[in-house]
Amino acid sequence: MTVSIIRFGGSNCDRDAERALEHLGIDAEIVWHEDGLPTDTSGIVLPGGFSYGDYLRAGAMAARSPIVAEVREAAADGVPVLGVCNGAQIGCESGLTEGAFTTNESARFQCEHVSLRVERDDTPWTIRYDEGEVIEVPIAHGEGRYEIDDDRLATLEDEGRILFRYCDENGETGPDVNPNGSKHNVAGVLGERETVAVLMPHPERATLPDVGSTDGQGVLRGFEEADSGT
Repeated sequence: MTVSIIRFGGSNCDRDAERALEHLGIDAEIVWHEDGLPTDTSGIVLPGGFSYGDYLRAGAMAARSPIVAEVREAAADGVPVLGVCNGAQIGCESGLTEGAFTTNESARFQCEHVSLRVERDDTPWTIRYDEGEVIEVPIAHGEGRYEIDDDRLATLEDEGRILFRYCDENGETGPDVNPNGSKHNVAGVLGERETVAVLMPHPERATLPDVGSTDGQGVLRGFEEADSGT
């Protein structure tokens, strides 16, 4: 398989994603957004950064670029799509997933390691973990607070579309371990298909053994799992 990593003006985590995927033996290439999706694309990463300088709202302008329309079509056909940080914002803005990411409760950019609780272990992105397992993954964002109205959140909960929640090292959630004020400590969600996921933390920065935690590897392995029909 070949994972296409979409680079917009302002993307800055595309090379991180490429290196992390290739470390796992997953073929990946960076694709300039104006060039469109390659015909051999079998997976897509919307990487972190500041696409279009975060003008209007983070991810809002990139979500309206022609290649994201191609991404939506590919996702509808079952191609796995992972949006990380700015890519998660793009995913929400484009309708790939529910909700929105907005300014941190602290009104500051936050860069730190956080604990995440795995809410499901039967999706491509989480099958390498156990339900309830706690992993450590870094965040780096100023607009990472997940917001959604109560009715739609209840639907996501009922449909099992919450992937990760911020928690403490014991898996307990609450405001004290919520780094950005995300509703119900939500850190990652699924689209209507389980092959589409967005999350604010950076699994690609917790993949290479020489830079610290490797807890994010399981998320990126989701491309293999989705490709195998998991």
